[in-house]
Order: sequence, then C-alpha cells, then structure tokens
Amino acid sequence: MISATLQECLRSKGTRYEVVRHPYSHSSAETAAAAHVPGECLAKTVLLEDEQGYVAAVLPSTHAVRLSELWAKTGRRLTLAKEADMRELFKDCDIGALPPVCTAYGMKTYLDESLTRHPDIYFEAGDHEELVHMDTDQFLSLMDRAERAHFAHRMQGMSI
Repeated sequence: MISATLQECLRSKGTRYEVVRHPYSHSSAETAAAAHVPGECLAKTVLLEDEQGYVAAVLPSTHAVRLSELWAKTGRRLTLAKEADMRELFKDCDIGALPPVCTAYGMKTYLDESLTRHPDIYFEAGDHEELVHMDTDQFLSLMDRAERAHFAHRMQGMSI
C-alpha cells in the first residue's frame, strides 16, 4: 500500500503515475526482478546519518553510495543509519521500502544524476509489494527539493 506521506506528495504535486504490483521482495535487486523492471530505472533510498541528523540518498538499485563523494559534497561524515531509526522516521513505511520523497519526511535528500538518464523511473511505494512508476520528468518534478549530485557507482555483477 502506498504510504500516506507519499500519497500526499503525489496528490499535492498533481503527479501522473501508476502502481506496479509485484510479489513480495527483500532487496532492490529482487524487487526489480519480481516487477520485471530494469534495475537502472528502479530508484532506491539509502538513509544516512551523522551528529547533525539524517540525510537520504536516492540512486539506481544497481548502484551503491560512494560515501567519500557525499562527504565531499556535504562536508559531513555520513554513515548508514540504523534500522531502528528508519522505523521511527518512516512510520508509514515498511523497513527497506522507503520512497524517495524524503524531503516530505523533513530530511535533506540527494538525488544521483544517473537516475535522470532514463525515460521512466520506478520506486518503492512504502511496502514490499508495490512500486510507483512515472516518467522521469514527473519524477524530477516530484523530487524538486532534492539536491542533484554524483555520488553513486555501479556495483560489480549488477545487470542493467
């Protein structure tokens, strides 16, 4: 089910999208396979933290965050947030199914530029059985408060 926060974001921006249902999955690679979508077009959200608070990084599911790039961009020594923190911050989402609209949850969000190279984007709706699908222009409009940057690199062995 689409998280209430995400639903409000989609509604307030008048975003055109569709919901893609898929069998329950545990990881972004599993989700891409289960939903039959290219991993390059599936945006995943990684929650990071430091003593100043939380930051979200949104990148393709086939990529990993290069922390050194984010440290250089932000001037902060960010590390992966704990699962318990995710439960507290994203109360209307399942752990591991965070939608990319983290500015709606009150946190600074960075969007990796590599996601802008594809005509369509898919992302978690807040659970492990639904994705939101929209064209990239709609996605960029939805993510207008996110700062665009280069901080991701393709993981070895990940297919497109």
